[in-house]
Amino acid sequence: MADSETDKIEIWCAGDDWCPITTTATLIGKKWHPVIVHRLLQNGPLGFNALKEEVDGISSKVLSDSLSDLEEAQLVDREIVSEKPFRVEYSLTERGADLEAVVTAMAEWGSEHLMPPGDESTVA
Repeated sequence: MADSETDKIEIWCAGDDWCPITTTATLIGKKWHPVIVHRLLQNGPLGFNALKEEVDGISSKVLSDSLSDLEEAQLVDREIVSEKPFRVEYSLTERGADLEAVVTAMAEWGSEHLMPPGDESTVA
């Protein structure tokens, strides 16, 4: 959790009770953001290629752009592990790791309310 007011992310619509929800959704609401957070929660720090393997179906450009977004939001940290060969590792910041309950709740809700495409055997 953020220790002080200076560690917090500014809400763009202050004053409304739904603003924290909207701001959080804006930070993690892009298609791949919660998946990336989930994979880093599951696996710990990963290099770019290892993370790409863990996020099935994502292109290198979209992964790179998503990691930049998450790094800008201070949810993911990018660390240069070696210069030769050049190697970067991505990990969750403390703020990013605090999303575990949110991502877990999303997975639980999805498991309860969603069905795989073409699986109409469970439709009432």
